Parts: sequence; C-alpha cells; structure tokens
Amino acid sequence: MNPNKALWEKGDFTQMAAAMRGSGEALVASLTVKPGMKVLDLGCGDGTTAIPAAKLGADVLGVDIASNLVAAGARRAREQGLDNCRFQEGDASDLRDLKDTTFDLVVTIFGAMFAPRPFDVAKEMVRVTKPGGRIVMGNWIPNDPTLVAQILKISAAYSPPPPEGFISPTRWGVENDVTERFAAANVPAGAIAFLRDTYMFEFEGPPSALLDRFQTFYGPTMNAFEAARANGREAALRAELDQLFAAQNQSGDPARTSIPATFLRVTVNVP
Repeated sequence: MNPNKALWEKGDFTQMAAAMRGSGEALVASLTVKPGMKVLDLGCGDGTTAIPAAKLGADVLGVDIASNLVAAGARRAREQGLDNCRFQEGDASDLRDLKDTTFDLVVTIFGAMFAPRPFDVAKEMVRVTKPGGRIVMGNWIPNDPTLVAQILKISAAYSPPPPEGFISPTRWGVENDVTERFAAANVPAGAIAFLRDTYMFEFEGPPSALLDRFQTFYGPTMNAFEAARANGREAALRAELDQLFAAQNQSGDPARTSIPATFLRVTVNVP
C-alpha cells in the first residue's frame, strides 16, 4: 500500500477534525467563496473546509487519499443535504482523474503538504486551476513553537529515521521552498503571498483528553507511540506531550481546551 495512504487510514482523523471545525469555517469565510464557484479541497479529510465552502454555494469536490475519510465526508454532506459537495479518493501528487483548468479555487489545509513529491503536488494544483484562479494552502511550519509543529517534532524524535529521500511535510511551511516548488510549475514569485495565520483546537475536555485523541487517532502520533512502546519509552513520550498540551492551553478552564497553532497561509494567483 502507498505509505501515505496507510498513514492516514490508520487512525480516524474525524476524531481530530471535530476540534477544528470553527477554524475551518472561519478560514473559508475569508476566501470570498461565491455561489457557483468550482472549488477543489485537496487532502480534505471529512470536509472541515469543503462543507463550509459548499454551504456558501460553491460546487465543491473533496479529494483525499484515505478512503475512510472520503466516506466520512460524503456522509456528512448527505446528512446536511449538500448535493453540491462530493468526495472522492485521490493522490495530491497525481490528480490524473481531474481535468486541466477546472477549478476557480483549490484549497488544501494541512492536506497536500503531507503528500510525497512536493514538486508534483505544486504542478498538479496549478494544472487543475483555471487561469486567474487561486490556490490557498495552510501548512505547518517547521520548529514553530506552537502545538502541531511541536507534536510533529516530538513524535519524530521517538520514531525510526525516515526512509532515504524523505522530504519533511513541514518544508511546505518554508517560504523559499514554496516559491521554488511553484516556480517549477511556471508561477512567478510575485504571484505568491504569505501570511502567518492561526488555527484553533477547541475541545470540550482537558488537554490530556485531547492528547488521548492524538495518541489514538492521529497517524503520525500513533506511529510515534508504537515506536516508543517498542523501545520502552512510551511513558517519556506521553509525559513530554502532556506537558506541551497543558502549557499551550489558553482556555483558563481546566475542563476545557483551547490551543492555538500557527501555520503558513499561502495564496497563489495562477497566471
């Protein structure tokens, strides 16, 4: 199996997405989505941004490599009566099922950044976007002090070394790397804008309970705990992450969690 597919089908990201709905809706609200727009949500999960875009009247296609998330997104769209929101399996590195110049807007929030072959990802996103359309990416930033970047950093320290040739997904959070990747897809640097933005994890429970969700349902953290367990380091990993979650909780209520996470928001105006 494709290792990336195996990683994201391993857990159940719907359990994580529930804490991210509010920020997903706020981000979509900032994109001036209009009725009739054709929108691709790439690495869509169960529709955290796809469904809000459809509610604004766009014709939305959500694409994800994980079949369980595609099924969950389709179920959510049905339950909400959104016949303008479809979901299908696909690989951000190879969107062979999608025609050229199809979409007014391509959105990928913490999705396509995890696909292998980042130069292919950039080329595919540009290929399927209409001239004059936009690509908007949300990417975690390497070594950022906020939650998700630190989860990924700590998890990597307890995991086996990555295979030869591995390119960290968080390189999508480095402006020069993003510019280089889109330049190879014939997008000039002046057509790319960067902004540091914030996603909120809002959870009705203490930080340790949110960490339980990450440990049980989030593929990268699941792998880290498996490796740590095999090396007798599970308690150390748990303690390190417990400290991180508790320190970053801003809710003021020990029974509730509200944690910000900084990301790089990339907007590409496709020529």
